Amino acid sequence: MTGTGVDSGDATRTDTLTRPHSGHELDRVRRPPPMVLVVFGASGDLTSRKLLPALAALAEHDALPHGFAVVGVARTEWSDEDFRNCAMRAAGDHSPAWQKIVGDFRYVSGEYGHPDTFDALKTVLGELDADAGTGGNRVYYLATVPDLFGEIARALAQHGCNTPGDGGSFARLVVEKPYGRDLRSADELDRQLHAAFDESSIYRIDHYMGKETVQNLLALRFANAVWEPIWNRRYVNSVQITVAEELGVEHRGGFYEKAGALRDIVQNHVMQVLALTLMEPPAVVDAQGIRDEKVKLLRAVVVPEVDQVPSIAVRGQYTAGTVGGQAVV
Repeated sequence: MTGTGVDSGDATRTDTLTRPHSGHELDRVRRPPPMVLVVFGASGDLTSRKLLPALAALAEHDALPHGFAVVGVARTEWSDEDFRNCAMRAAGDHSPAWQKIVGDFRYVSGEYGHPDTFDALKTVLGELDADAGTGGNRVYYLATVPDLFGEIARALAQHGCNTPGDGGSFARLVVEKPYGRDLRSADELDRQLHAAFDESSIYRIDHYMGKETVQNLLALRFANAVWEPIWNRRYVNSVQITVAEELGVEHRGGFYEKAGALRDIVQNHVMQVLALTLMEPPAVVDAQGIRDEKVKLLRAVVVPEVDQVPSIAVRGQYTAGTVGGQAVV
């Protein structure tokens, strides 16, 4: 995942450790500081299919903080134990390390805009700081429909949850895509989030960037003596990016009816890969340096006129069919 937030000071302090690995190798792991990860939309598809398995993998590699807990927030009427069972099921072949961590998971049930929900959340965060050693640090992950992003950020600020707890150094907001429907709505969402959180604490993430092949693009381009000299307009005639997947709409029909595949995949995943493929070498290889070069590249992209769209794009609609021999809705 990548974010546009820029870390500073204590927020970036990590512990470096060595961990025995198979073959007697040593893996160096940068362990984050203690924190609570609060997931809004904890009973949804993204949490069970992506977030919880990813956390379990980090636990398996001993890469989670000392003093770590997850708080799920959603409308579904679950108990703490229900959420813990969901976490165990989502992780599949779980390790003893994951089982131990899940024991500290908590759950808050309620409407996202109701004061009682955030009063309960604030109480739970204080309890975890005291009982699980989470150190007052918070990361809020919005795995909800985009319409709720501004509402949740505003409620967090109104209840004093947009600042660290006692002894903490950061409170961050992680926002999934799509980020607005157009420039106007994206600007409005920026305004709403900035009213509650500083820009340096807001992370607009693209989980596609965590894929190993995508991460390897930078090394392939800039650290490969064969490709680096010829990866330019003199030798490259065209670039084609293909997103090929065997995944139907499944139970995301409501989301796709409002967002569509263009906003779900093209304006984020595909444009990110395009930027990594075509951007100039960053002057400084860090989050800000890479971001600056991406912005330069995206500003150079020629945007088609509206009347050109019918001749360069084909639109379709998901319907019933088969994937891998299995019937899909």
